[in-house]
Amino acid sequence: MQLVAKTFHGLEEVLAKELNILGAQDIKTLKRAVSFRGEKELLYKANFHLRTALRILQPVLRFKANDEKSLYNGIYEFDWSAYLSNHKTFAIDSVVSSYIFKHSKYVALKIKDAIVDQFRKKTGNRPSVDTTNPDLRINVHIYDEDVTISLDSSGESLHKRGYRSSSSQAPLNEVLAAGMVYLSEWDRKSFFLDPMCGSGTIVMEAAMISAHIPPGSSNRKYGFMNWKDYDRTLWKKITGQGNSRINSKLGNINAADIAFSAINGTKQSANILGYENQITTTKTAFADFENRADKGVIIMNPPYGERIMEKDIFSFYKMIGDTLKQNFAGFDAWILSANKDALKHIGLRPSRKITVFNGPLECKFQKFSLYAGSKKDKPQT
Repeated sequence: MQLVAKTFHGLEEVLAKELNILGAQDIKTLKRAVSFRGEKELLYKANFHLRTALRILQPVLRFKANDEKSLYNGIYEFDWSAYLSNHKTFAIDSVVSSYIFKHSKYVALKIKDAIVDQFRKKTGNRPSVDTTNPDLRINVHIYDEDVTISLDSSGESLHKRGYRSSSSQAPLNEVLAAGMVYLSEWDRKSFFLDPMCGSGTIVMEAAMISAHIPPGSSNRKYGFMNWKDYDRTLWKKITGQGNSRINSKLGNINAADIAFSAINGTKQSANILGYENQITTTKTAFADFENRADKGVIIMNPPYGERIMEKDIFSFYKMIGDTLKQNFAGFDAWILSANKDALKHIGLRPSRKITVFNGPLECKFQKFSLYAGSKKDKPQT
């Protein structure tokens, strides 16, 4: 069957590699998504194992609509009884980019009307809408005249890993953080540092990757569990195999931050994962961090400047560059920021630039290779 995994801009190639490892066929990168082919087992594995996917969709209907009537008719004429019954609940998520249809909520309303009208005519009754915990979540994507209707197999967004403490604030999405760790090409064992760890998202994703902890959970309620063809035995087999690969020992993972609340939140998340004794946390400013490693990977998500004066944010980024040059020769440092002007004050030439989005903010994820000598002294490979 045809499937689509949704992700963030900039992570499509990373997600495609994950799918290839899982055994997906006919993999094609799209805009903020990757399409692929596979059977039910792969659908379950994708939900359980993919770190850089937000949702796994199964397209079931495609047609063209040039007005409200043709949109309604296209939905009404499809046999929804194969996926839904009048005693079940459903919800509709719509994404619209069209010169015909301007409002996604109105599109969702028209599609809802077509579905309930079909059931009312056939059975005299209708399924109810439940936007919080529906039995079936329907995804609608309209681009100009092209309408794609998919079943959402994931339910809640797959970024929710379960290690968040109730008090933690998470400005960085877990899927983005996992993608950043993958893009850094960290070997899962050597020294890893997030010196501005905030709520610890990057560090937790690095820990899960290092320990082979599946991002999914065998206790979670997935959308496909409400489908008529749900195979409980197959699901238990997949989750059992995945959980059996978990390592008890992590790589050399370190977190630091100047704020006690950030360190405390990171410790709480590490405790939820069960690795609180293996992740080193240090309350310190980056400039004062005592580095004893010869090489490793640094990933940081520093402030972008929303609450810092312009001259201060430039000085802050200059401090980052100076600290990297003085204390971390031999490292690869990756910095995520939406402030392009501030990034220029790092004072280092990036060896790679990747555009990603942190929520609505367009960011640059830049790599800085910190050679032990001058660049010309770097050994040739």
